[in-house]
Amino acid sequence: MNFEQLDIQGAFKISPNMIGDNRGAFARVFCADAFAAQGLQTNWVQMNTSISVNKGTVRGLHFQRAPHCEVKLVRCVRGKIMDFILDIRAGSPTFGVVCGAPLDASKMEMLYVPTGCAHGFQTLTENVELHYSHSEFYTPSHEEGVCILDPDLNLELPLAVSEMSERDKAHPTLKDTRPITL
Repeated sequence: MNFEQLDIQGAFKISPNMIGDNRGAFARVFCADAFAAQGLQTNWVQMNTSISVNKGTVRGLHFQRAPHCEVKLVRCVRGKIMDFILDIRAGSPTFGVVCGAPLDASKMEMLYVPTGCAHGFQTLTENVELHYSHSEFYTPSHEEGVCILDPDLNLELPLAVSEMSERDKAHPTLKDTRPITL
């Protein structure tokens, strides 16, 4: 596996080593030893799937507050997305930094979202499916978000927004979001 450090401390784009032949392809997409060698969380307690029908759909930026802060491992299993992470950790050297990375299902790519960061994405194709591994259980009373359209984030969506929930549009800006203390 190739672990590419992103602009946010502790965030990685992960690309497996694919082996292919006339039958198709094989790749190891998770190995606790390989993740541990990078100092990454490997205890997943919940796995979720998200399906977005329309190209240009935006979801996020979502996170959970303590004591339910979580690490996410996001894998695009159908289609392509532009994935985004926002560091909202108090005292982090990369606080307020947003980074994006394209994920392509045909390449089996993943994004490692560290604790204390918000996550969101935009679909680049129709019929996108994501698989999420979580280090903490989903706890609605601790879920929050930052508006992905906050102009102060300087986040450039690659496409016009075709779909976005009213809830995601109503999330506060980064300035109006209390940082996460770990």
